[in-house]
Amino acid sequence: MTPALSPIYRSEDIRRIEAAAFALSPPAPLMERAGLAAAELIRAQLGSRDRVLVLAGPGNNGGDAFVAARHLRQWWVDTTVVFTGTAGSLPADAKTACEAWRAAGGTVQAQWPDGFAPDVVVDGLFGIGLRRPLDGRHADLVARTAGSRATVIALDVPSGLQADTGQALGTAVRADHTITFIALKPGLLTLDGPDHTGVLHVAALGLDAAATLEPQGFVIDGLSVRIALPNRRRNTHKGDYGDVAIVGGAAGMAGAAWLAGRAALLLGAGRVYVGLADAQAPTLDPLHPELMMRSAADVVNLPRTRVLVVGPGLGQSDPAAALLDAAIARDVPLVLDADALNLVALDADRARRVRERTAGTIATPHPAEAARLLATDTTAVQADRVASSLQLAEKLNAWTVLKGAGSVCAGPDGTWFVNTTGNPGMAAAGMGDVLSGMIGALAAQGASIQEALLAAVHLHGLAGDAVAANHGGLIGVTAGEVATAARLVANKMVYGA
Repeated sequence: MTPALSPIYRSEDIRRIEAAAFALSPPAPLMERAGLAAAELIRAQLGSRDRVLVLAGPGNNGGDAFVAARHLRQWWVDTTVVFTGTAGSLPADAKTACEAWRAAGGTVQAQWPDGFAPDVVVDGLFGIGLRRPLDGRHADLVARTAGSRATVIALDVPSGLQADTGQALGTAVRADHTITFIALKPGLLTLDGPDHTGVLHVAALGLDAAATLEPQGFVIDGLSVRIALPNRRRNTHKGDYGDVAIVGGAAGMAGAAWLAGRAALLLGAGRVYVGLADAQAPTLDPLHPELMMRSAADVVNLPRTRVLVVGPGLGQSDPAAALLDAAIARDVPLVLDADALNLVALDADRARRVRERTAGTIATPHPAEAARLLATDTTAVQADRVASSLQLAEKLNAWTVLKGAGSVCAGPDGTWFVNTTGNPGMAAAGMGDVLSGMIGALAAQGASIQEALLAAVHLHGLAGDAVAANHGGLIGVTAGEVATAARLVANKMVYGA
């Protein structure tokens, strides 16, 4: 795996890395390093303001908060600490941090001071160990934080956010900044995480996490696009950039197949064939006459095809199932989207044939489609998006993207990736069709199925961000605009245009 990618670790792996650091001689002073890194970030956010309220919880996260508070006080910052635990019950390092705060002249309060309006609130209530909803005093402090006008800075993980899944456990802190320690956690990047973390900062605390424990999770970055789309040689022709075959477009849904085809065309495929299951559909795309329109039965069997994309607008009829079965039998890379996934979910034998393919398969489900494939419900899928994506990759022997906030890509080898591009304006019809066409284009041009998936997912989000920026907001972002923007963004990334 390329070392340029930022690693992501689940809580249990963070604990292993911490244990290795504590086993050094002398042990690494992780809490002191974490508190100092937090204090430096807090000070940078103060500007001319100087009133800081530190919320210190009953565990090690509270210890980090005490260390940060001590440094702030030493820097003459007006610092108030609310402590929700008891000193005698703190873990050893946190207890030492609390005692050092008191020795430096600091005091603690049990509740948010009446009438106090801080400039910055530091959330040090709970970290990666939280497994239950906040209640009572802690829930009240989170509510008071939300009602303040202060800048909110969370330590490690916003309190109330599950570090491994991104699930907000009832009430949760919405931070303006989160400084996370040692390495990224998946819950900061997917599901509710992006709505709660604000600007994300990583403090490695002097550790090389990847050298201690080989990561399985990574953040997708722009390098993936440059790997999948290298500079073109001058001496080339359209055949060098591959034929993409799109199969879908049942009655009333031709637009889905067209969107996928247009996206493949705009992202550089040499030729794009669109096979429409609706025999009455138009045989010409007036916006992109370069698309070669054929019947779905013809397109699914084209001999020179480098990649098949099946599912956009396909429907779930018997003829649709027959087209899918023909595609599964082809010895070419296959992208399964939309109704193709629903048809696989309905038939265990079809799922087996997908799993036994050797040419490579990519599956692109949204949570409801993933739930059907896993014979569960959407709530269960969303409860642990990383685990769900890995289960799908194993079940289908396919590279899989579980779409949504912080899309999760996973492979049959157990590696997984989280994408951080994109925005809520992309919650609109046709976005998945565009993504499937983009994946097809990259695979046709020579990228491996893993490279094609990671690059397309990242670029898809970047394009959506570009469209939203051009519109001045998130309202009215359309799939067709994203396909067009993807071309511009890709060219800038590859050629610096």
